[in-house]
Amino acid sequence: MTDPHANDGDEEPDENAPDASDGAEEAEAEAEGEAESEPDVPAEWMDPVDDEILELMRESYIFDPDHIETEDVCRAPHAAYRCRELSKRGLLVKQAIGMYDITELGERYLEGEVDPTELEPEDE
Repeated sequence: MTDPHANDGDEEPDENAPDASDGAEEAEAEAEGEAESEPDVPAEWMDPVDDEILELMRESYIFDPDHIETEDVCRAPHAAYRCRELSKRGLLVKQAIGMYDITELGERYLEGEVDPTELEPEDE
């Protein structure tokens, strides 16, 4: 005996009818949401604020982590840490205690000419 309400493929599926793929679609959407929430950085060693720090250094001549905090990029202690990390990779140069400037390599990175995955930390 056939179900008179069954869809034989000629009709639009009933929106209220349970669908076996609903769980898979929800799981996929959840996984996409998690992937979107993870910061997208060009190299494993990089931080999401690094590009903003480099841009500020290039455009505004901001040398000091306190100024980076003033621009609402991140808090000064984190900016100081990231400036040290960026200088280890040659993207920034330390001018004085707590004072940094962008290097030619940093400029080239911002122009897309340098692959950050190939930048090794310099020995201190």
